[in-house]
Amino acid sequence: MITQNDRAMGAYAAIVASVAAVAAGFGVFARGDGAYQTVTSVRGVTYDMATTGVYAFNAERIVAEGVGWDVFTLFVAVPAMFIAAVAVARGSFRARLFVLGLFGYFLYQYLEYAMTWAFGPLFPVFILAFAGSLVGVMWIGASVVQERVGGGFVEGFPGRAFAVMSMLLSALLVVMWTQRIATGLAGDLEAAGLHGETTMVVQALDLGLVVPISVLIAALAWRRTELGRVLASAFLVMSAAMAAAIVAMLLSAGLVAGTFELPPIVIFGAYLVAMAVLGLRMYRPTVLTTAGAGEGVIRWQTR
Repeated sequence: MITQNDRAMGAYAAIVASVAAVAAGFGVFARGDGAYQTVTSVRGVTYDMATTGVYAFNAERIVAEGVGWDVFTLFVAVPAMFIAAVAVARGSFRARLFVLGLFGYFLYQYLEYAMTWAFGPLFPVFILAFAGSLVGVMWIGASVVQERVGGGFVEGFPGRAFAVMSMLLSALLVVMWTQRIATGLAGDLEAAGLHGETTMVVQALDLGLVVPISVLIAALAWRRTELGRVLASAFLVMSAAMAAAIVAMLLSAGLVAGTFELPPIVIFGAYLVAMAVLGLRMYRPTVLTTAGAGEGVIRWQTR
């Protein structure tokens, strides 16, 4: 049954997607002419700094990565959110889980943008995007928990396979970022990737938020709890989108630098493929058989 709340959630998801489209659109089409100058930070790191566009005063390498991220957001994540928003408005439970994952993706992206990019014209838009996504996470999440629709999941839900992949991702992030943090603390800020930034925002978000949440959801999914299935379905969308965005970032940065970092591209590309396979299993329609007039009636479960 379609309710007024379903329509309101669908409309809200479309609004947040519109804000993300504005932010990403300016990042792609108003990124400047590529002009830069070589500068030295107050901490002694020499790097090339962009001087034009909405991302001016940021390291050229960071701008190249950001443009790749914006391309994925504008041409993949935003359209996916609009399509899912329509399904949410029509009462689809699975679409709500999908939107919940995309809200998580937008929340992470624009929280990082607001704290990483040099202050510029898009700063208010970044705040609006991550604040709106946070409200969406709480609203959609609360509606899912309230309904407790456990019957909407397929038999053979790949909870344990998802748990294994989530733990592998968490271990990878811990190994990568602790090594980089140690490098920075040892005094080699350039090797640690601090190209003019004052701190390691990505590492803080990943180790302080993504890893703990990923481990918790993996544990619940491994135990095959109803809550674990709900959270795994949403987190899979977020983590798959993040993996795709990382690949886009690395490819974009490689085009600018003239060299590509193949190991992380392969690793996150493989993770994306694995999440896509698990996602097909999680989100495929459920076939239910009910007795009627002495014979089985098969129907698709849309919620």
